Amino acid sequence: MKFPTTFSLKQISEIIQSDFVGDPDFPVLGMNEIHVVEAGDIVFVDHPKYYDKALHSKATVILINKEVDCPIGKALLISDDPFRDFNKLTQYFSPFVASVRAISNSANIGKNTIIQPNVFIGNNVTIGDNCVVHANVSIYDNCIIGNGVTIHAGSVLGADAFYYKNRPEGFDKLLSGGRVVLEDNVDLGALCTIDRGVTGDTTIGAGSKLDNQVHVGHDTVIGKKCLIASQTGIAGCVVIEDEVTLWGQVGTNSGITIGKKAVIMGQTGVTKSVPGGKSYFGTPIEESREKLKQLAYTKKIPEIIKKLDNK
Repeated sequence: MKFPTTFSLKQISEIIQSDFVGDPDFPVLGMNEIHVVEAGDIVFVDHPKYYDKALHSKATVILINKEVDCPIGKALLISDDPFRDFNKLTQYFSPFVASVRAISNSANIGKNTIIQPNVFIGNNVTIGDNCVVHANVSIYDNCIIGNGVTIHAGSVLGADAFYYKNRPEGFDKLLSGGRVVLEDNVDLGALCTIDRGVTGDTTIGAGSKLDNQVHVGHDTVIGKKCLIASQTGIAGCVVIEDEVTLWGQVGTNSGITIGKKAVIMGQTGVTKSVPGGKSYFGTPIEESREKLKQLAYTKKIPEIIKKLDNK
């Protein structure tokens, strides 16, 4: 998430009421999670295990719960609860604004685009030309939809990330201030759910086609010309490269990459990153040819045991 204008380190510290280490005029351009940070961004870290990763990331401002040696060219915001204060910044720069109309006055809808009855379109949504949005679709604030996109009935774009911190009093939600971006000629089936990024974008690339009842988690990036069959569940922060096929009921772990032109067979659990250009099957995932051999051998186990017993 980029801020509307450059803020100083001191200004940010005043918003969250924290101490800081660095030049009070140190420029702050935005805020992001660790996997998408850029120079000028704030990233938060609240566990020593991840200090080094945050301090040596591209982020130049580290929201941290302990004063540590600050790398050259970076600044610190010292907080007793970085998770809480990251949420404060999200609330400040991307506050929830209630809609008063089913289609917001601030939405921008392109030429020849058809909006069917009972569709909700939130604030600052952009929809391109020649799209069809079928009945009972909900498009939350700030979503970006390209040209020639079809969204079937009951789909939801822009719901919050499934991201919580376990506290003694219960689960504390990390607020979502990101967007959903659908590029040109994407098709979404009925009852798809595409969660927005926490601070960045959940993106579905041009020409990709999703079947009914597909879920895409926060900050996931799906490449161009992908095919994703029904009841597939894609976790947050996944990268699916171009021309990947995921067949029905595939599930993925978060933070993995599926390489270009990979084919994932039905009911596979994608537990790790896999290279492109190959077919995969099973849980845990393996190349499909090897996995099918293993299943064939497994069927022979009773026969082998019987032979051993008869010796």
